[in-house]
Amino acid sequence: MKAWLIPIAFCLLGCHAGPSEIVVSGPTMGTTYTVRIVSPHRSLTSYELRRLVEDELRAVDESMSGYREDSEISRFNATASTDWFDVYRELVRVLEVALEVGAESRGAFDVTVAPLVQLWGFGPDGNKAEATPTEREIADVRHSIGIEKLRVREEPPALRKTDSSIRVDLNGIAPGYAVDRIAARLDALELRRYMVDIGGEIRVRGRNKKNESWRIAVERPELAAGEVFAVLRLEDEAVATSGEYRNFVFRDGKRYSHTVDPRTGAPIAHSLESVVVVHPQAIYADAWATAYNVLGPNDGYALAERLSMAVMFIVKDETGALEAKVTTSFCKRLDLSRCERAEVTGTS
Repeated sequence: MKAWLIPIAFCLLGCHAGPSEIVVSGPTMGTTYTVRIVSPHRSLTSYELRRLVEDELRAVDESMSGYREDSEISRFNATASTDWFDVYRELVRVLEVALEVGAESRGAFDVTVAPLVQLWGFGPDGNKAEATPTEREIADVRHSIGIEKLRVREEPPALRKTDSSIRVDLNGIAPGYAVDRIAARLDALELRRYMVDIGGEIRVRGRNKKNESWRIAVERPELAAGEVFAVLRLEDEAVATSGEYRNFVFRDGKRYSHTVDPRTGAPIAHSLESVVVVHPQAIYADAWATAYNVLGPNDGYALAERLSMAVMFIVKDETGALEAKVTTSFCKRLDLSRCERAEVTGTS
């Protein structure tokens, strides 16, 4: 599940007239999108911007939606063949990133994990009241997942299963890719100041309407929504989150997260409430947010530091207080006067 990032409005307290701005928004991928352009070309209208954005979103949906039987990925999932399956180049690109992040995270990010999620009753068709799966049931399903059973080919672009039972779910990476795709179209129009937001997956370029870094609020990861935990200042970067603080179920008196660790077949069980990843590309921020949510605050932090990635792990200590463990490269993105240590405390 995604935690929430909130672009901070610029004129809540009043502001003087500044550069012109175009904002379009609407529904997409079971969530919403917002695209904000600062100082657009005089020839660009809101109608033209909306058409551009929705053309890109439609293309992603037609290729990567798991809810459309006619999408490329659904047709690939439906085939029992282990021969090469021709697809568009963009889908190969997304799967290449998925396999890359899966390998670097040692299996924490796995686009084939959906059968395990379904087994636990957490999928879109799952019954949350079902009993906890047995170890035998988990082991049986684990045999039908694994990114090592998936192959991609660039020329001609195609996918292949080495196990006919493999199914691919791109919900953990497609929104980030869609953000990047829209950003690329804006870049091609020589637009230099914008924000693209799809369900909290955000990419910004340049500066906001007040000629400052874009300010993105990280929601406090608790059931009572709406409070800000931290504020980020970003330019020419993307940010994504993942968290489980609203997405869990109790069974036999025990709380189970809806995120299943592909490496164990069981729901994650650690103190991480939410994770925030900053990366030059939204597709990577999206995938890595899921991976670090699985890895947890200790293993995840160690890997993020080794990879020099900008990541904030929000954890709950023994007293129930929230603290943020941030990597070295994340500090400079925080809207704080200083960030001298790896731990900061969020404010209510």
